[in-house]
Amino acid sequence: MAIDLNKVMLIGNVTRDPESRTTPTGINVVSLGVATNFVWKDQQGQQQRRAEFHNIVVWRKLADIVTQYVKKGSRIYIEGRLQTRSWDDQSGQKRYKTEIVADNVILLDKKGDTPASPAPSAETQAAPGQEQEINVEDIPF
Repeated sequence: MAIDLNKVMLIGNVTRDPESRTTPTGINVVSLGVATNFVWKDQQGQQQRRAEFHNIVVWRKLADIVTQYVKKGSRIYIEGRLQTRSWDDQSGQKRYKTEIVADNVILLDKKGDTPASPAPSAETQAAPGQEQEINVEDIPF
């Protein structure tokens, strides 16, 4: 039996304030961007840097926590899985968007950089048995 693994771990900076929405069925969802940097030395020994930008989607209780504590510029750890959605645009062309669906979020800012309260911990992780299928039509963006 083959075992599959779809796991993403990122540490980066939030590129925009989280955008919070509620699905027609009442489920909270937040979208945000995270930038990570890839640093290397070129053949001349000069340090090079390239930023990668990631779309993050956070659901339910974890979405509430992200809305409350995360802001543009926050240093953050995201753990989740890759998910690609597709849709037809107004001209009928197929479009795709790959996102990271977060299962765990840890704030990495120093104390005082964010509101004075404890950072979310392992308690914010989605319980394995609580995952429910999300209908693409429920996604408000």
